[in-house]
Amino acid sequence: MIRITQFVHGKGTVSDAIRHRDTAPDKMPRKLLAFSENRRPIIFWNLTNRCNLACSHCYINAGPGAKRNDELSTREAKNLIDDLAEMGTPLILLSGGEPLVRDDFWVLAGYIKEKGMKSALSTNGTLIDLETAQRLRETGVEYVGISLDGATAETHDRLRNRKGSFEAALSAIRHCDAIGLPCGVRITVSKDNFREVGDLIDLAEGMGASRFCLYWLVPSGRGGEGHKSRQLAPGEVRGVIDLLFRKAHEIDPKTMEILTVDSPQDSVYFLQKMREVDPENARNVEKLLQFMGGACSAGNRVANIDPSGNVYPCQFAQDPSLLIGNVKDNRFSTLWNNEKNPVLAAFRKRPVELEGACGICSEREFCGGGCRVRAYARDRSLTAEDPFCSVGTAVSSIPRAGQPE
Repeated sequence: MIRITQFVHGKGTVSDAIRHRDTAPDKMPRKLLAFSENRRPIIFWNLTNRCNLACSHCYINAGPGAKRNDELSTREAKNLIDDLAEMGTPLILLSGGEPLVRDDFWVLAGYIKEKGMKSALSTNGTLIDLETAQRLRETGVEYVGISLDGATAETHDRLRNRKGSFEAALSAIRHCDAIGLPCGVRITVSKDNFREVGDLIDLAEGMGASRFCLYWLVPSGRGGEGHKSRQLAPGEVRGVIDLLFRKAHEIDPKTMEILTVDSPQDSVYFLQKMREVDPENARNVEKLLQFMGGACSAGNRVANIDPSGNVYPCQFAQDPSLLIGNVKDNRFSTLWNNEKNPVLAAFRKRPVELEGACGICSEREFCGGGCRVRAYARDRSLTAEDPFCSVGTAVSSIPRAGQPE
């Protein structure tokens, strides 16, 4: 997660991160959770595979009627929440599928609040009317991330495979704003919609969104279908980051935060731009990224639990060979603290011995070698080069498979 706004405006200081290094995650300022050294991770919990939409890029293949027969029961889910509370988990992000279609959603969300933990919701927004927004706030949900995959109904509805889903999502943002529930806009960027990013940022800001979160397409689930043809070329990636960088300067940081997710190497290109326009702050950001040991949090500061209770290093790593274990067989805390687990050991190894362009890149200390999941998806190796990197110093001299040179 690259917090562009925080870095641009000098808010992500290394001194702040170091000062809070040993702070319990549940007591740490939310803006610094990503910098915590404590292995009490933020949990991305896919409550269900069911969804009222069937989005073309869904990383979990969710859709109508997609419920797994082995989804965690209410009792099993509550046992998991008990364990996470005992661990001191700072935040549970409730996702899906569409989490609001799960029959016991309100029971589980309320139980998280009862156990003293914070929760956020990742949703397509189509089921949030004013009453639902009010209930979410009362149940303890502190933030709602609403997906918008275009600045127009034509683009969004096509990618979401449901006419009217764009207007429904906009209505959800208005309802959250009306009752004072913080909400943000999330977009998964591909060749289908990258030209609308600027307009979507303006739309989000105008509607009172507190965060604009950009995800790059990941080769997982339906997002892996036709992935190469839909993924942005290096120059297009840099163009989008240039836009985010400019918007982060233009927008009041107290109004809306801008960040990218699932692409640690964004930090390298961002640093290159910072060195040009704000060298002093760039040095501060360098120190912060070095302190973090790279920007990827998978297997360290974040974890994923899928609808069946399977535990993975992150939500995009739902590959059988990257399975850490299942909470039906062992408590999450037991799985997470098993230093002998080969998957966790591979993700936590520092420094990482990388191959290809990432192995010789002089900037790899700032990104930790990019996204290991993308590397694994292409080469079945966690040490392979990240095929999506377009910004490292080695990129210009080494052709990348599946990308324009």
